[in-house]
Amino acid sequence: MANRLNPIGLYRGTGADLPYGNPLLAHGVGMEGYFWRVTLPEERRVLIALIGVNDDRAGGTWATVGLGSHPGHFLQAGALDGASCDSTRLAARTDGGEFVAEGNRVRVNLGDQAKLDLTVEDEVLWPNRRFGASSWFHTIPALNQYWHPHLFGGTVRGSAVIGGEEWNLDGASVYAEKNWGRGGFPEEWWWGQAQGFEDRDACVCFAGGRVKSGPFATEVTALVVRFGDTFLRLGDPFLSRVTADVSDEEWHLTGKSGRWQVEVHGKAELGAAHVLPVPLPSERRNIAAALEHLGGKMTVTVSERGKGVVWRGESQLAGLEHGGRERAEAEANRRGGTPDGAAGPVGPLVIAPVA
Repeated sequence: MANRLNPIGLYRGTGADLPYGNPLLAHGVGMEGYFWRVTLPEERRVLIALIGVNDDRAGGTWATVGLGSHPGHFLQAGALDGASCDSTRLAARTDGGEFVAEGNRVRVNLGDQAKLDLTVEDEVLWPNRRFGASSWFHTIPALNQYWHPHLFGGTVRGSAVIGGEEWNLDGASVYAEKNWGRGGFPEEWWWGQAQGFEDRDACVCFAGGRVKSGPFATEVTALVVRFGDTFLRLGDPFLSRVTADVSDEEWHLTGKSGRWQVEVHGKAELGAAHVLPVPLPSERRNIAAALEHLGGKMTVTVSERGKGVVWRGESQLAGLEHGGRERAEAEANRRGGTPDGAAGPVGPLVIAPVA
């Protein structure tokens, strides 16, 4: 966890980062989340891996872990006692070694049917900029949630076992991000990510919700698009505002700056979503609070002032999420409970693929 025995450590302990800081390092807040998404366009497959390192504020740590896939709606998820993350490098792990992430390598063993060993070389990383993907919001202390994507491609080597089936991941597209906050997640949020475009190197991601720090509260959405040699980040409320109109089955975003305009439209059927776990750090338990599609449709159009449309892409393997406890629990109940086994207290992993 982050070092709080100096002024910078105290500041980062609120969740905030100084300009040109490294948001990937552990801050020491209630939840530090790490997420990877692997896309295999030719096989029309997607794999996700996640770990949240949670501080129960009573001297203990625990982890939210998960490995899921599309198609097949496979998910192995749960809550494990004991976990740590690093304040000097990108690293997170469970004490029992079920999930170990260090730099460019991720190793997961959640049972015989859920394994991953992934290495990324020639990584395409977030450019060295003054702020991360959430712009100057990174500098505001004690927000309930921060978000920063950091990996937008690279050379993938590795393999996975999903539902007992072996997957060869060599040559796949890869994306990774980190999110963190003092108490877990906002009351409502929206998120999306896609590779698998005709332009193999293209990558799109966005995240939004209502952020709060004391009396301060506002709705904000950040949007990042990479295509060719262009790396766009929109979402500054004053200079490059992104508006979002989101339902459980559609995501429509428009981002504008003085030079760029980006339109994103996502679509997926509610019944096809995974119900993913979200931690309540101090309560040492996961709840069903994230409806996430792993194989939705996303179309993206980028226009440049004076040039018109400069890039357009479509992916049928997009990740699309609409988060919120009430809607996720309602969908889980409609399916007859929590069918993916994502919710529950610290304890043994239970495998239960979504029907």
